[in-house]
Amino acid sequence: MEQEELQRVIEAILFAAGERVEISRLAQTLAVDPGDIAKAADALANQLAFDRRGIRILKLEQGYQMVSSGEMADYITKTLETRKPPKLSSSQLETLTIIAYYQPATKAMVEQIRGADSSYSVAALLNKKLIEEAGRLNVPGRPIQYKTTPDFLRTFGLQSLEELPPIDKIAFGEPIEIPEEQQEAPKQEAT
Repeated sequence: MEQEELQRVIEAILFAAGERVEISRLAQTLAVDPGDIAKAADALANQLAFDRRGIRILKLEQGYQMVSSGEMADYITKTLETRKPPKLSSSQLETLTIIAYYQPATKAMVEQIRGADSSYSVAALLNKKLIEEAGRLNVPGRPIQYKTTPDFLRTFGLQSLEELPPIDKIAFGEPIEIPEEQQEAPKQEAT
């Protein structure tokens, strides 16, 4: 299949899908090498952006999705009378940040880091489809683990989790060395 035809086929599939389609699935369906799929999809995405078209193709992890251009958001909202998605509260944003960096993460881990109950925030993030269940931890009680979704990547304009800015993570279960200047001098007992 030549490049131009491959681009047309990918464009049609992504339009019809309405959600992210994995490169491997496209390659298998079209009997084309995954590298050729990526090359064609990237070229198509670049062409749509260069022409300032009303649609874009985003690469999300190992797949692609067709979306409307951000420049068209006001027109789309006004025409379709859709509401803007609700903003995240500070507790939801904290919870989402912890899950994004420590995933898969349990609610208990989130609560340990935040120092507050996170039940409402986890439920709200699940409802907004920014996180999803990622199985259960193999410990007593088998708590649910959570991870971010492709909607999280799209919402924050990321192609993959590797694009998250680096942070200093808390090491769980590992001893933490305290610099000597921060350690208190041992108190001497009065005799």
